[in-house]
Formats: sequence, C-alpha cells, structure tokens
Amino acid sequence: MKEIIQINLDNEMDLILAHKRCMKIAEMCGMPSSFQTRFSTAVSEIARCSIAKGTDSLLVLGINIIKATQKEIVAVITDTVDLKSCSPEAFNYASKISGHIEYSYANNQSVTKISQPVTAPGLLSETKIKSLIDYFKFEPPLSPYDEIRKKNIELIALSEKLAESENKYKRLANTIPVLICVVNERNNVLLVNESLENYLSLPLLIFDKRTLGNFVHSQDIEEILEGWNRAKQNKSDYIGEARIKKGQDYIWHLVSIIPNKAEDGSFTSWLVYFVDINAQKMIVETLKDNTELKAIQRELESANSKLRFKNKELEQFAYIASHDLQEPLRKIMIMLSRAGEHLSEDQKKKYYFDRITLAAGRLSNLITDVLNYSRIENKEQYFEPVDLNAVLQEVLADLSMVIEEKNAIINVNPLPVVPGLDTQLRQLFYNLINNALKFNTSLPTVTVSYEDVPKDVNLVTSAENYHVISIADNGIGMDSKYSERIFDMFQRLHERDQYGGNGIGLALCRRIIENHNGMINFSSKPGEGTTFWIYLPKK
Repeated sequence: MKEIIQINLDNEMDLILAHKRCMKIAEMCGMPSSFQTRFSTAVSEIARCSIAKGTDSLLVLGINIIKATQKEIVAVITDTVDLKSCSPEAFNYASKISGHIEYSYANNQSVTKISQPVTAPGLLSETKIKSLIDYFKFEPPLSPYDEIRKKNIELIALSEKLAESENKYKRLANTIPVLICVVNERNNVLLVNESLENYLSLPLLIFDKRTLGNFVHSQDIEEILEGWNRAKQNKSDYIGEARIKKGQDYIWHLVSIIPNKAEDGSFTSWLVYFVDINAQKMIVETLKDNTELKAIQRELESANSKLRFKNKELEQFAYIASHDLQEPLRKIMIMLSRAGEHLSEDQKKKYYFDRITLAAGRLSNLITDVLNYSRIENKEQYFEPVDLNAVLQEVLADLSMVIEEKNAIINVNPLPVVPGLDTQLRQLFYNLINNALKFNTSLPTVTVSYEDVPKDVNLVTSAENYHVISIADNGIGMDSKYSERIFDMFQRLHERDQYGGNGIGLALCRRIIENHNGMINFSSKPGEGTTFWIYLPKK
C-alpha cells in the first residue's frame, strides 16, 4: 500500500478531519458521490469507536495497487484495544455500508482495514498517486485545530532531528583524540569531553590554580593562567605549551584557548583544548645528540604521520559538522517561511522574523564556506593541464549578473595552461574577482593579466619556473598593516552591514595556492584599489 496521509485519532476534531480527508481522497480518485459517502461513513464509524473506546489509535489512508487494472482506496485503523469486542454494532453498521471490511486482533494490536475499489484504475497512475501525497502534504489547514496540529507534528519531527544531530556531534567530540573543555568567564568548567574525563583522576570543575595543579606540571600552571587572564581581558586567543600528567609521567601538550562569540557579539565562554605534542618535543630535545640522529628521524616521521592523521580527523570533523548542520538549519528556514506566510508585516517585526531569517541565512553561508574550506586537500597526484582562459570564462559567466548590475568593466589578457585541479582554480579566480566587485564604491574595473615574474620576488626556485597572474581592481583598497591578517580564517576588515561575507574567501584562496605549491600576495592602498599576485609553478 502507498501511504497518502496519517491521522492520530484523539478527539472529535480528529473524527471530522478523518471524514473530510476520506471524502477528498475518494473524490480525487474519481469515485461517484455515493461511493465517496459510503467509504467515508464506514471509516468514520470505526474511527468514532476508536476515539471512544480505544488507546493510541492511528488512521492511515492510502492506495493499494493489486495490479494495473485493479486498485483500491484503503483505510487502516490500528489500536491497542480489541475494538470489535468493545463496539460490535459499529462494525456491523460499517460492514453494511462498505461491504469491504477486514478485522484482526493479535498480540494486543487490533487492525481494521476498510477498502473501496477504484472504478477507473487506469486513471490512477504513479504520477497521480504522487500528486495525492503532495496535495495532503501541502494542503491548507481545514481549521485552526488542523493548523496547530500540523505545526506541532512538524516541530516534534524537527526536535527529534536536532536531538539526533546533537547526539552525533557529542559522539564526534568524545571520540576525537583531543582533550577539550569549555570554560566561562567566571572560571567555571561548563563541559568536558570523554577524552579529557578519562585522562583526569579528579573531575575538572573550576579552571583555577588549585584544580589545574591536579594534572598540570607545577612549573607550567602560572603561564597557562596568565594566558587565560589575557584571553579573558582582550577577548583573544591564547596558545602555549604545558606538561599534562598521565599516570606517573608528564606529557607535553599544545594548549589553545579560543573565545566563543555569541550572535550579539559578546563572549560568554572559551574553548580550551590540549593536543599531544610530546613526540615532537622529544624529537627537538633528542636532535641535540648527533649519535641518535637516525632514531630521531624515525620518530619525526612517526610524529608527522600522527600529526597529519590528527589534522585529517579535525578536517573530517569540520566537514561532518558543517554538512550535518545544513539539514536541521534548512528545516528551520522552511518553517520560518511557512510560519511567516500567515503573519502581517507588523507581526513579523514584533516576532523579529526579519532578524531571525537574516541570522539563519548568515549561518547557512558560514556553514557552506566552512564546508568548502574543509574539502580542499592536497591532491597533486591528480593534477592535469588546466586552461586558465576556459576557467576564467566560466567564472565570468557565474558572475555575469553582478557584473551587469554594477556596470563593471572586465579586462582579460590571454592566460597560460597550468598543472592543477580545475575545480579549485575556478574557486580561486571566483573568490578574487568577486571580492574586486564587492569591495568597490564606484564603477568597478577589474584587469586580469599574465606576465613574467618580477625579479625581486622571493620564490623557492628561480623566477622563470613560475607563471604570475595579476588581478587588479579600482576598489576601496586596504592598509598594508592588514597584510598578515587578510588570509586568516574569519578575518574581516569591515563591519558586516558594510560588506557581506564570513572572512573565509581569502583563507580558501591561500589554501588552494598552497595546494598547488605556489604563492599569493598583494599590493594595495586605501582608496586606490588592490592587486593580487598569483604565482603558479610551470611544472
């Protein structure tokens, strides 16, 4: 049976819904009026019995395809009570009306099936059945009660989805080989993952000198606390090293404290995590003894392998978290849209609908940017010749609406063919040209050129081994003091209401360039535009 709709039978309002939906399905299947009434009345009679005598009653309406020339409408009512024993007269009356009723009771479960053959089964195609399902999925509410019930069902489904996602993220946080805790500004520890819990002999409740002394080397506690206090005062990051007790030994860890920024821009908690770097520290110390150089080299290779593995796990964690967050966020945005359909503009302002929708859109863009960033990997072994002229034509086609809207002038000189990954190079040019169009208060002019590498550029090998491509604009420019910041993740030089974006685009560009063993830098002055220089190896 292909299910069309479900109705929980709880009260008399549900009886009205059941009758109306039976009539509607029968009508949409082309049944005569008399058969519509007989089928709906028979279902209503058993549904009334379920509401009065039953427990946890459920009505399922659907289409049963026996064969191409034989199809029927089916209503199945399930209950934990033996309904026929409770009200035999109702079943007798339904049988007289319908003539197509089956009943069974076993294992504390009663099943009543009422069916009605479709008079023109050839018209009830797969497409028609799908249209029936879609109709009841998106049909307007029959009454205020029906609308409230639908919203409640959607909210329950969404809450279950969110709970499932939350459990999944907890499992991920508890299984990655990093010691993690969350601390608020009053030094209270709000959350500790299982890796850290299993590492400690005593619970970590307060982030202060006394509790840190339970697992941090006494010589390293003051440095951590000083860094923690600076991080709180300046709302900044702290990175340091400390020896963490494991059994009777102390293991070197990288200690990172990162502020969590709330939606309103405030900082209420900090993420603290400890990453094992003991192998690297041992290698540094051992390198002082030349007699153990070979052993140290082996340890270095092992340590680098473990570090790459941990970085891979963290990248996978960012990808999974970003990917899985999209689904519940999409549900939230759909529900916001549906809820807003029945509200006036004043009501939308009262309930902050515009702010909620804008915040959800920003979060969706941020998740997409993080997802794109986590997907960039070093795949040099798959490099193929890429014609940058074709890449640039595709990028300009993607940006055609923005170019037309801003009356932008795009000047393009012939570009070379380079070894690389077509998708990543397209993303590189898209981000840089899109920035040139975005950060511009006049009529944008963007020039893409290919030329020889300047002799004063500091490259790993000689200049003739590189292609250099420049992307110049006449935009707002920037101060040279930001040269160390603009390629970092989540770095923004302007307020969000001035220019959009999440501060990930240029970080993604640098990662793509590093993936291609090249370099990227820029020259710029406020009000005079910016030129980005891209250096890509010829081989």
